[in-house]
Amino acid sequence: MEIFKLINDGSKILEKRNISSHKLDSEILLSKALKKDRSRLLLNLNQFVQEKDIENFNALIRRRSQREPIAYILREKEFWSKNFYVCKDALIPRPETELLVENIVKQFKNKNISILDVGTGSGCILLSILSELKNSRGIGIDISQKAIKVAKNNQIKQNLSNRSQFLLRSIDRIYGYKFDLIVSNPPYITQKDYNNLDDDIKKFEPKIALDGGNDGLDVIKKVIYKSKSILKNNGTLAIEIGYGQYKKVSKILKEKKFKTKFLVRDYRENIRCILSTLQK
Repeated sequence: MEIFKLINDGSKILEKRNISSHKLDSEILLSKALKKDRSRLLLNLNQFVQEKDIENFNALIRRRSQREPIAYILREKEFWSKNFYVCKDALIPRPETELLVENIVKQFKNKNISILDVGTGSGCILLSILSELKNSRGIGIDISQKAIKVAKNNQIKQNLSNRSQFLLRSIDRIYGYKFDLIVSNPPYITQKDYNNLDDDIKKFEPKIALDGGNDGLDVIKKVIYKSKSILKNNGTLAIEIGYGQYKKVSKILKEKKFKTKFLVRDYRENIRCILSTLQK
């Protein structure tokens, strides 16, 4: 069977499952099955494909038709122009989180800082920041042992083992350290909204990395409270928040003596990240 026929067949199967990116997904999955760049496939649409490769492709299409995210099928996701290893044990990195990294890098460019990444997941935030801040060091923590394993895999993949450390630990158990920067993309989805998430997310991504409790603020509050005792004076807390949470979070920050320094808006102009400094 030719490449173009396989792509069309896969696309039709995914379209029937209401997957909007059905054509692109079919192309990506065939490129994985054939171990070839997608661009090369599209330049050789009439090339015949061997039976074993067709079977591999069909198996990938079946997985995607069950709503398994492309990133988990490929076992990688691009973030900050780098390929990170991902699997169902850690949240898939989002483009919006790159905005957080971008603003942190701008603020601390050419500086030597100590960083704590709370709820590190795949480690993509900490490792991306360290890739830009060449003289800085950081610790990533998570309460999921499986997530820490993913982060350590990426630590090696990005050649940053000498400047990063990943620990199985809650922020409550961080003592004896003072950081210049604490960064976190915590679970901030309300329980109500969690139940309404797409199956791509709800059925495959770890609930522990998404569910922020009744109001979505359970972990956000914990990070803010604990940061007071482990941030240096004038240290920065950079935290990603959910849609519509800015007023509530900014009120908590103000109560805990944090001064808002910078707001990061997403591609729809919603406030998604708050950078604040601790005034002791």
